[in-house]
Amino acid sequence: MGRFRGGLRCIKYLLLGFNLLFWLAGSAVIAFGLWFRFGGSMKDFSSEDKSPEYFYMGLYVLVGAGALMMAVGFFGCCGATRESQCVLGSFFTCLLVIFAAEITTGVFAFIGKDVAIRHVQTMYEEAYNDYLRDKEKGNGTLITFHSTFQCCGKESPEQVQPTCPKELLGHKNCIDEIESIISVKLQLIGIVGIGIAGVTIFGMVFSMVLCCAIRNSRDVI
Repeated sequence: MGRFRGGLRCIKYLLLGFNLLFWLAGSAVIAFGLWFRFGGSMKDFSSEDKSPEYFYMGLYVLVGAGALMMAVGFFGCCGATRESQCVLGSFFTCLLVIFAAEITTGVFAFIGKDVAIRHVQTMYEEAYNDYLRDKEKGNGTLITFHSTFQCCGKESPEQVQPTCPKELLGHKNCIDEIESIISVKLQLIGIVGIGIAGVTIFGMVFSMVLCCAIRNSRDVI
């Protein structure tokens, strides 16, 4: 009996440790998603009226899952401390929802990458053509594109030179830079999403093992 209780206590501590790490991971996921959405190289770009919402959809899911992770981490600690089967069952369900959300984010980032790239490239083409038609009207949007992706024009920068970053050395084709930068960012989002989904599997296993151990200990008593 003492050995059984010792094993139960060990599982409980493992789950408590997991929940602490899970809570911290949730904080990191929120910070990561918000920085990608409102900071870094995409900060100015996100304020544009034509900002690529398709590109940000995965980030919205990621931030939402991070907030849920923080709440669930606290919830799981309570369930483990009180040894409540009901709370642990609810914790398992929440982890399942987070798992689904993170897998969705990862799959979206990898599968939807080409669509997102084409979408942003089309936006750039429209801004480029608007500038050529009316330099005052299209000036701001094109400057934002060039500043965000650190590029200048397409095949040649001459036609849009006034909108190019002054610190840019040499010519960089914006169509190519958009593909390169968005591809890297979406891959990173996908890796984070699938990585967190993998971590939640351990939480689900720990919670079910603890739940079964609690039930068995009560049956023994």
